[in-house]
Amino acid sequence: MGKPTGFLEWSRQPAANRPPLERIKDWNEDPHHLPQLEMVQQAGRCMDCGVPYCHTGQLISGMAAGCPINNLIPEWNDLVYRGQWKEAIVRLHATNNFPEFTGRVCPAPCEGSCTVGLNGSPVTIKAIEAEIADRAWESGWITPRPPTARTGRRVAVIGSGPSGLACADQLNRAGHLVTVYERAGRIGGLLMYGIPNMKLDKDVVERRTRLMAEEGVSFVTGVTVGADVTAQELHNEFDAVVLATGATAARDLLVPGRELAGVHLAMSFLRGNTRRLLDGGASAEAPIDARGKHVVVIGGGDTGTDCVGTSIRQGALSVRQLEIMPRPPEQRAADNPWPEWPKVYKLDYGQEEARALWGEDPRRYLTTTRRFIGRSEHVTGIEICDVAWGKGADGRFEMREVAGSTQVIPADLVLLAMGFLGPEQALPKQFGCDLDPRGNIRAGIDKMTSVPGVFTAGDATRGQSLVVWAIKEGRQAAHGVDKYLMRESILPE
Repeated sequence: MGKPTGFLEWSRQPAANRPPLERIKDWNEDPHHLPQLEMVQQAGRCMDCGVPYCHTGQLISGMAAGCPINNLIPEWNDLVYRGQWKEAIVRLHATNNFPEFTGRVCPAPCEGSCTVGLNGSPVTIKAIEAEIADRAWESGWITPRPPTARTGRRVAVIGSGPSGLACADQLNRAGHLVTVYERAGRIGGLLMYGIPNMKLDKDVVERRTRLMAEEGVSFVTGVTVGADVTAQELHNEFDAVVLATGATAARDLLVPGRELAGVHLAMSFLRGNTRRLLDGGASAEAPIDARGKHVVVIGGGDTGTDCVGTSIRQGALSVRQLEIMPRPPEQRAADNPWPEWPKVYKLDYGQEEARALWGEDPRRYLTTTRRFIGRSEHVTGIEICDVAWGKGADGRFEMREVAGSTQVIPADLVLLAMGFLGPEQALPKQFGCDLDPRGNIRAGIDKMTSVPGVFTAGDATRGQSLVVWAIKEGRQAAHGVDKYLMRESILPE
């Protein structure tokens, strides 16, 4: 906790972002810092709530309620309130390998479960976390700490997203020799190529991976396991293998006209843009450009928002976003009580920027795509119609089109941001791993797959999820690997 009466004395004060029309002129992160006194007061709003739900990490109604990595939130809020910043990063690192990532990109389910939020505004937990991490880096408190002894056991981690990096970091701390394989040209996976720079500056990712390299983790880039290196070769060279490849098989929209040029999966668009920023356009995957185009993003969520923000910065003429679900309510509904994640209407950064440019939220709810329309083999428009949701004869909700609501909207560029179906299948099949009915890699409680010595973590086993869940799973997999190699583990589960 912070100050027992702090939540009564001080109101929630989020960091002041740059005005939308200013920040769309560049690809820089918005500063998330507050003056020190205000940040201390924000931490002091953490109340003595008795049973804090902010760090529980439970799944309620299929969504995270509280922090999935069980961050010791009341403890480091109290330390910040007392000015003990160095001790705060120690407590933060006890559960979270990468607080500088989660403090930037996590949707903060902890805040949705904050007790102060029952009858007021929750504590600014995410901003405080980012401030602790950034202050620690700037103060030189985060330095290379290689293990004092090596076990001689070798582990290959395939994939350098948040789960792979967390797993590698933990295993290296236990003294194992860890090699991380990444098929892209840079380490970071989703953190590097899936999240735009204005949300997570790539220097922040590279700073952490440089530290890991100095601590003894080996990184191999530009290598596709399963093609350049086979599963059998890894079995022969390493004592254990961890599949942390993510859920990169995107959900497509197979309606008439899908073959038209100008219709792309969202991640192809986001990856290409990041490569252009980092490499100046020198990329095997040609960047997709929204400049001067009417852009339609199909799908919501973080990926859809990132497509909106990226399209605006590239110079799109207009951006619309189509969502098949209804518009969320302004306040929690009766069937969405605390401490569940609050399913309420909000403007994320991309929608806020679109509204500032064109005067309205770009999202259109309760809408489905019937077909893509084109000319000269390139998309020029989308035929859409309104939908309604209701219970069918079996009692389950089903969608039906609203008669007479069909219309055509202009579209020179269509970005499909409808989520992901699971991991790409070729690699787990080469290793001989069993899959669950959803196509994810099946794993036991220790994260071992059906193949002895082969483990899995993150979205590859749980499906598309949050960065914090990926970190949690990476840590769990590291514990399982360590126990498999050493019969007992010194790592936290």
